[in-house]
Amino acid sequence: MKRDLYHALLTWKASSRRKPLLLKGARQTGKTYLLKKFGSDAYDRVFYFNFEEEPAMDTFFERNLKPTRILNELSIYSEADIHPETDLVIFDEIQVSDRALNALKYFQEEAPTYHIVAAGSLLSAKLSRSGSFPVGKVNFLNLYPMTFLEFLDAVGSSRYRQLLEDIDHFTPLSEILHKDLIDLLRTYYFIGGMPEAVSHFSETENHHDVREIHQEIINAYILDFARQAPASDIPKRMHIWDSIPKHLAGENNKFKFSTVKSGARAREYENAMTWLEDAGLIYRVCSVENSRYPLQYYADRSAFKIYVLDVGLLGAMAGLPVDILAQGTRLFNEYEGALVENYVAQQLISAGQNELYYWRSKGGTAKLDFLYETGEHIIPLEVKASVNSKSKRLKSYDEQFTSSYLIRSTLLNLKQDGKICNVPLYAIGILSSIISSNHT
Repeated sequence: MKRDLYHALLTWKASSRRKPLLLKGARQTGKTYLLKKFGSDAYDRVFYFNFEEEPAMDTFFERNLKPTRILNELSIYSEADIHPETDLVIFDEIQVSDRALNALKYFQEEAPTYHIVAAGSLLSAKLSRSGSFPVGKVNFLNLYPMTFLEFLDAVGSSRYRQLLEDIDHFTPLSEILHKDLIDLLRTYYFIGGMPEAVSHFSETENHHDVREIHQEIINAYILDFARQAPASDIPKRMHIWDSIPKHLAGENNKFKFSTVKSGARAREYENAMTWLEDAGLIYRVCSVENSRYPLQYYADRSAFKIYVLDVGLLGAMAGLPVDILAQGTRLFNEYEGALVENYVAQQLISAGQNELYYWRSKGGTAKLDFLYETGEHIIPLEVKASVNSKSKRLKSYDEQFTSSYLIRSTLLNLKQDGKICNVPLYAIGILSSIISSNHT
């Protein structure tokens, strides 16, 4: 399946500032497939080494970290010479080996003509604890679950993707195309963007099988909770993970540790929360009361919402029945709009918004689902699961701050009414480009 990050890999290959590349991302987001596809298309040969499948790979890095020796021994092991420029070396699940991670520094310094890519499903969690990692000696890329735009490609609807990417104004789409995109979005809400689920659905359209795939992925994540974790942290990770559907179902879906476990306190669960975040399994969206650059300096880190990495997995965690997909717009309203918010957070983060925030007025009388920065703009975004066109919260925000655009994302078609712009939920992934086109 086509992944948008493929173009970034080609850019990395041709860059004059190329360093060993670390590809981060949660388990089963498609890192291995993407790297092997990239290698087979863009290089003469691919040398693939998996530290999880072959723990003995670590022994190549025991004696010293000299790239010439390591590459020579890997060539002997592979029964083929590894050539610079024309061959790609992939170190998969590299977080298993501290020495291999540290060796990347020396590949950059002493063997810069070799093309080295490393990946790992728990890489960010590992790097957050590593004091000897060579900062500044590697390039980074992040791979997320497939976006709605990538999903359109995968299910044979690339023309609809092109239609969305050509949007540069708020003129409504033809109603029949709008309805088709709503139907495709409804399907994406259930399937989500995990590559195995998307691939199986595109081949079979079997929703029950897809839900089984979701559960298998969730079970694999739960097994990861115990990896290299203090015994006391394992149940805490589980408690947080299991509580997310309940939090998102609440009218005020601010995360509360007391909901995780009676009497729980933030300081007792912070390590577990950070691990889940570093592992790419959850996204934390903090509260801000101001609307100034940069938003991170005004964030209240003690008040936040949590979203799961994939909307399809969230539906499985919440136990939404498979048959709900046939019930039209009920899917969008089910579960208090949690699916919609999670979907929007997922699309924005995949589109490059590494930090998302939500706004609440002083005293908490008014709230907006998301705030984020793009170019010179701070974008206020209100998300609604239905076709409701009322925008009291956006107007409350506008009374306090100057904003060029007030964005509302619903099931309504494209429309602009003064500052208030309606962007259909299916177009949220290209929101920044629409705003940029209209601003210029």
